[in-house]
Amino acid sequence: MKLFLHEVRTEQKLFWRNREAAFFTFFLPIIFFLVFGSIYGDATITEEHLRAAPFLEAGMVGYGVASTAFAGLAITMVIRREGGVLKRIRATPLPPWTYLLAVLFSTFIVFLIEAALIIAIGRLLFDVELPKRPISLLLTLILGATAFAALGLALTGFVRSAEGSSAVVNFVYLPMAIISGTFFTPEGYPPFLRAIADVLPLTYFTKLTRDVMVRHEAIWTNLGSLAVVLGWGAFGLAVATRKFRWEPRER
Repeated sequence: MKLFLHEVRTEQKLFWRNREAAFFTFFLPIIFFLVFGSIYGDATITEEHLRAAPFLEAGMVGYGVASTAFAGLAITMVIRREGGVLKRIRATPLPPWTYLLAVLFSTFIVFLIEAALIIAIGRLLFDVELPKRPISLLLTLILGATAFAALGLALTGFVRSAEGSSAVVNFVYLPMAIISGTFFTPEGYPPFLRAIADVLPLTYFTKLTRDVMVRHEAIWTNLGSLAVVLGWGAFGLAVATRKFRWEPRER
């Protein structure tokens, strides 16, 4: 436990000292919320019969989990793998799984802070009502971070180089974030985009966050979305178990 907590503190220092990573994985969803909330926050989402600001707030929490727990984690782990950092860690007294769990827990802390800031900004600037089911919200955030972190670790097994990590990961996560309806409702999408959205894990996590944050429902109310997110998380874990590597692939 002492090693775990020490490594969590180390991971937090490493993250916040890396200004580029902090901007693109932590601040970008917040900036998008400020921009889009200012543009159409008082509009009405006709298909959802909701004011746009709370709809967008929950969507940006979904975008945040994709940015932080999926894309940011995947890029970081590929860079560390190809730089030989993961290989050297395995040669130290620090148990590999202690290190990996500390990285995942540190990622969740970053995502939790990000979600809290988005909710605070929504309340202070866009008059969004605070979530009425905090326990369900916390469970939703834990579920999303766990599932997308598993998918992020799984993706590292298919990225061959540190130089190409950003390109490959962004190619996956940016279209997913847009198609999944984090910015806009997917109800008006063309049929082919709607078909893609219907199989993406972020679509169902975003639905789950909107049910909990906007409609104030319990997390277990939408069992369909819950099952899909859990299923994708289990799939990511299975692939990560087989594909995750500690040694560089380029050498």
